[in-house]
Amino acid sequence: MALGCLPASAVADAPAARIPVTTTAPAHETATVRHIPLQGAVNVRDLGGYRTGKGRQVRYGQVFRADALGKLTDADVARLSEMRLRTVVDFRVPLEVEHDGADRLPEGLTAASRPVDDLGLYARTMAAIDSKDPVEQQEMLGDGKAEELMRAIYRNFVTSPENRRQFATVVRDIARHGRSPLLYHCTSGKDRTGWLSYLLLRAVGVPATTATDDFLLSNAFRAEADRKTREGLEQAGLMENPDLLIPLQEVRADYLRAALDQAERDYGGLDGYLTDGLGLTPATLAGLRARLLK
Repeated sequence: MALGCLPASAVADAPAARIPVTTTAPAHETATVRHIPLQGAVNVRDLGGYRTGKGRQVRYGQVFRADALGKLTDADVARLSEMRLRTVVDFRVPLEVEHDGADRLPEGLTAASRPVDDLGLYARTMAAIDSKDPVEQQEMLGDGKAEELMRAIYRNFVTSPENRRQFATVVRDIARHGRSPLLYHCTSGKDRTGWLSYLLLRAVGVPATTATDDFLLSNAFRAEADRKTREGLEQAGLMENPDLLIPLQEVRADYLRAALDQAERDYGGLDGYLTDGLGLTPATLAGLRARLLK
């Protein structure tokens, strides 16, 4: 499970939501979001298409963001082969991989494991579901506890040296390797994946409003699959009130703001987080812009 996602073992597989190949971005944005519709993953997108404040455009086909790839069909794997990926990065912690399965990838391609700490969210969510106890589930996730845990996780993206190291390694990899496509993912493709996507877009000059819109799009792409998960848990008798999970399943602007506020406190803002927190040099950031912008 990715941050804010459910253990795959908690409920039978829900059918993937079928979303058109392209989805028009918000009205103020001239780009088109390219969604890659797969049967075994619902939140796979090309990061390209967005415009910077200076009018340049993020290249399509260079960086992809995704949810977990362990349930891909043969047709899905063939579709990934067409993308000619050089690198796949998996942000999941070992417990997630153990329960939800390793990535299914084209032959010759292996995911690089770069786990980003989930502050025990996966284990906590599994424990709540497995208890089958409405009172215990309410005590663990209700009354704002789920939301506060999500905000703490986002702050941890900024405060944890190991998390910063993992994110920085991927940014450097993107900047250094020319036009060789890279894909990174967690399980839901929304929190760890969403934070790095926000960082990349902002680092190359995409306005904050646009980068935030991209972050929030996970709610649209994941809505049907997440609804089916909640429905399945209720029907299986595992949760009387599966809506307790909604704050964990969704991305919210205040989660993103928790990370940005922490970056402001610790590094004076996002630029300081990139340079002092992640240790990205001016040369690396220039390389990132050269790689991603046209």
